[in-house]
Amino acid sequence: MLDFFSVLSPWQWALAALGAYLVGISKTGIAGLGVFSVALFASALPARESTGIVLIILIAADIVAVITYRRQASWPHLLRLFPWAAVGIFIGFLVMGRIDAQTTQRLIGAILVTIVVVHFWRRARTKALADLEAEAKPHPLLAAVTGVSAGFTTMVANAAGPIMVIYLLAMRLPKYIFMGTAAWYFFILNLFKVPFSYSLGLINANSLPISLALAPVAVAGALTGRVLIRHINQQVFELLALVLTFVAGLRLLFW
Repeated sequence: MLDFFSVLSPWQWALAALGAYLVGISKTGIAGLGVFSVALFASALPARESTGIVLIILIAADIVAVITYRRQASWPHLLRLFPWAAVGIFIGFLVMGRIDAQTTQRLIGAILVTIVVVHFWRRARTKALADLEAEAKPHPLLAAVTGVSAGFTTMVANAAGPIMVIYLLAMRLPKYIFMGTAAWYFFILNLFKVPFSYSLGLINANSLPISLALAPVAVAGALTGRVLIRHINQQVFELLALVLTFVAGLRLLFW
C-alpha cells in the first residue's frame, strides 16, 4: 500500500490542511462548508483513500462540536434518524467499491439540488410568519429517507452534511439547536463507521499519520466556527447553509 505520508507534495498538504480547516468551521459555525472539504481532500488524495483519512479528521472536529453544543440538541429528531442512518451506513458498506464513483457523485449532487429547490418552493408557499418560526413536526417518511440517504452518503463519500442541512432547516430549528443536533448526529455516526471503514482497509497504518497530522487543523477550524456563529443571525445562517449546499450539489452533479 502506498505510504501517502511520505509522498504528499506541498500543494497536496496545503489542500488537505484547507479541507481540514473547513471541516472544523462547518461543524461549529457555517453548515454546508463540509462538502467543499470533501472535494478538496478528493483533489489532494486518491478518492478511496481520502475517505478513511477524512473520517478521523471529522471525529476530531466532532468532539469540539459536541463539547460546544452538548446541551443544545433536539434528541427526538436524533432518535428518529439514528436507526435509519445505521441502515444507510450498512448499505453503503455493502456497495462500497462495487459502484462507479462518478455515478455516486452525480446521484448525490442531483439529490442535493432537488431537495434545496423543493425546500425553497415549500418556504415560498408558506404565508404565515408564525408557521415559519415554529419548529416543524417531521413526517416519518422524511426521517426514514433522510436517515438512509445520510447514512449511505456518509459511508461512501463523507458527504452527508448537506442532506442533514436540508432536513434540519425543514424542521425550522434555531441555529444553536441546529448545530447541536448536527454535532451529536455526526459524532455518533462517524464513530459507528470506524469498524466498517477499518474492515474495508480505509483506515490503516498509512492513513492514520496523515489523519493525526491534520486533526489539529480541524480543531482550529472548529474553534473558529464557534466565534463565527455568534455573528451570524438566523436568516443569514439559513441562507448560507442553503446556498452552499446548492452550489455543492451543482459541483457534484456537473464537475
